[in-house]
Amino acid sequence: MRTFGARLLLPVRVPFRLDLTSDALRRLASNVVDVVAADGVLYRALRDERGAALLAIRQHDRHSIEVRATGRYADRWLPVVARMLGTEVDLRDWYARSRGIAWLRPVAIALRGLKPPRYPMLWEACAHAILFQQISIFAAAAIMRRAVEALGEPITAGGIRAVVFPPPERWLEADLSVLRSAGLSANKVAHVRATAAAFVDRAVDEEELDALPTPEAAQRLRRLQGIGPWSAALVLLRGLGRLDTFPEHDSGVARSLALVAGRRVDEPALLERLGPVRGMLYYHLLLARLRNLVPAADGRRRHD
Repeated sequence: MRTFGARLLLPVRVPFRLDLTSDALRRLASNVVDVVAADGVLYRALRDERGAALLAIRQHDRHSIEVRATGRYADRWLPVVARMLGTEVDLRDWYARSRGIAWLRPVAIALRGLKPPRYPMLWEACAHAILFQQISIFAAAAIMRRAVEALGEPITAGGIRAVVFPPPERWLEADLSVLRSAGLSANKVAHVRATAAAFVDRAVDEEELDALPTPEAAQRLRRLQGIGPWSAALVLLRGLGRLDTFPEHDSGVARSLALVAGRRVDEPALLERLGPVRGMLYYHLLLARLRNLVPAADGRRRHD
């Protein structure tokens, strides 16, 4: 039976709240890759060249989080956790800019400590962007869960089970019937496999992409089959942590903006005001909907 090793402490830049950041990372509780237990501990299954491990992450205090992992050489996961949870991201510009927008200010205050999460690997961001295109978050999450369960590697420790997000090779090797039975349309199967092949063939180089300015990186991503402007923005945000990008021209985003703001919002003007931290708006809209931080009929915000 796998057991967790010694506690390692990872410093964080305050303010930091693991609960908020974990929710933004996993989106919905149905996620089997990022699992949050009743006591608030985040569990994540990962694999590298040394093997697979299950990580347990909890908030230690304002200035640090506690990381424990199964297997040997647990400290190798600390940079991955730092990337995944945005522990060192400086959000002073976001707090300053959001403070000047009347409807956004209370949301930013309620979600203070939320950091911009990133997937551990760019491939995972691409796969999510493709599967979450043009359908509801709930439908997409259900499809992704079934695909991950079918293709991923489960790890159990301390009574907690999580699944390693399947690498691109698994999506290429899988029988078509497995992907279709998970709920992927024929188009999405073609797109996710084409993108997986680009990673396997090294046509996509994460380090090279990360070195490019955001507009050039977006253009490079759009060469991939099934990655359009919306998907490229989402990959840059959730895969490379580019806060200067935002998935625009999305009907769901427009509805979320109107709901959270309590009125229709001029999206281009809002993004212009938020400037280089506009990507944080995506995470705040996501959590505002999930946590019901929307105006009530009497003008106050609901927190139920």
